Amino acid sequence: MIKSNIRKKILDLRKKNKKILKVDLDKILKVLSNKKIKGKTIGGYYPVNYEIDDLKLLDDLRNKNFNISLPVIKKNNQMDFYKWSKTDPLKINKYGIPEPVITKIIYPDILLVPLVAYDIKLNRLGYGGGFYDRYIEKISKIKKIFTIGLAYSFQEIIKVPINNFDKKLNCVVNEKEILI
Repeated sequence: MIKSNIRKKILDLRKKNKKILKVDLDKILKVLSNKKIKGKTIGGYYPVNYEIDDLKLLDDLRNKNFNISLPVIKKNNQMDFYKWSKTDPLKINKYGIPEPVITKIIYPDILLVPLVAYDIKLNRLGYGGGFYDRYIEKISKIKKIFTIGLAYSFQEIIKVPINNFDKKLNCVVNEKEILI
């Protein structure tokens, strides 16, 4: 199945899904502990298109003394992460996604990654712009980063079609399990 067909099918399923998945802070902390991830800087995302809502999780992590950041879209499908707290103002980008106004760039140690579909080998299918693949490639040259995909279990497919530019995740957390 080609990527565009998979995207349409899974996005339709996600739109029809009425349950709200809350990401369990304890699951995330367990993954970070088990993997001995010491970093305290998290890159989150502002949920759109029925993505898993990570805003409560980001707030919980902030209460555990993590530094929180959100992405800002740049030219040429690039992005960077900027410091953010829930009291900071946001502006809407050209895709309709809220972004931080604050200009303090941050390089996350842990990146929460939205996705359309994933497979058991931790391959990720995004929206097709390559923003996260480019960012993971770029930051991996600066520092080690641990990537956690957040998804519903119904977003798992048998095999995500991949190419040389696609970056695997380190972990996927859904409402049923943690895949590492």
